[in-house]
Amino acid sequence: MAEPALSVPPPVRFFTINSVLAKHDGLRRAASGPVEVASTDVATRAGISSDAPQGPALAAPSDEPFGLMTFRAPEGLLWIKWRGVQGAMTSERLPVERCNADDARCSPSERSFVALKRLAAAATDARVRAEIVNRGVNQAVRYVSDDQQHGLPDVWSSPLQTLRTGLGDCEDYAIAKYAVLLAAGTAEADLKLLLVRDLAVRQDHAVLAVRIDGKWLVLDNRRAALMEGRDLQSFMPLFAIDHRGVSLFAAPYAERLHHESESDLAPAAEAESGGSWGQGPPLLL
Repeated sequence: MAEPALSVPPPVRFFTINSVLAKHDGLRRAASGPVEVASTDVATRAGISSDAPQGPALAAPSDEPFGLMTFRAPEGLLWIKWRGVQGAMTSERLPVERCNADDARCSPSERSFVALKRLAAAATDARVRAEIVNRGVNQAVRYVSDDQQHGLPDVWSSPLQTLRTGLGDCEDYAIAKYAVLLAAGTAEADLKLLLVRDLAVRQDHAVLAVRIDGKWLVLDNRRAALMEGRDLQSFMPLFAIDHRGVSLFAAPYAERLHHESESDLAPAAEAESGGSWGQGPPLLL
């Protein structure tokens, strides 16, 4: 008796990151195309032939941002920076709680944090809560590069440090939003800092993603509105950072782009400053 025929999945297209970058500028994607795409769609959308040099295939879409699987990143500079920020946020929790209990015991930065946290926590709709935090932090902080503010290429500041100075670059906005949403009741599992390459401006960037009703929405210091779907098509995801640590996106590239913050530009004693994010001033839309 013959064995039953097995269904054969469609062939997966392979391509290199250089091919993607070379063709990206001339790419015009369909207006209705979602940002969560499977590997078999990406090459077709970019107009890349299936006979391009083969690389690793993309895993099936997941519930992670961009529909891509993630895996633990190797220990390195990003882990050091994130652990430093986590430690600072833990240290800041007590004065924030003290301020929340007694307004007379607040520093200006603590008062700003608590006021925004209370406003966000009062929102019963999760999307409204995220919009409040996105606008609030964007308005409270003025964009400056780390070189301008610190004289160093890549300093990751804690939430209260950022609110104290009222200055920061993209990762400082994202970290502050992470802390405020967490304090306002958003679950840790629903928050991720995303390190991306913004291909529209060819610069590295950092944003915060929040999961609402199973969908990841993005809070960006350059926009007052939350980003989703078509808005994110210029973002090439590199890293996701959350309470579990630093993860790499499993992207279908033979050569993965290296984010500037991965470069060990400083000695170990200065590990909290690494590569620059290289993002220009914010543009609120």
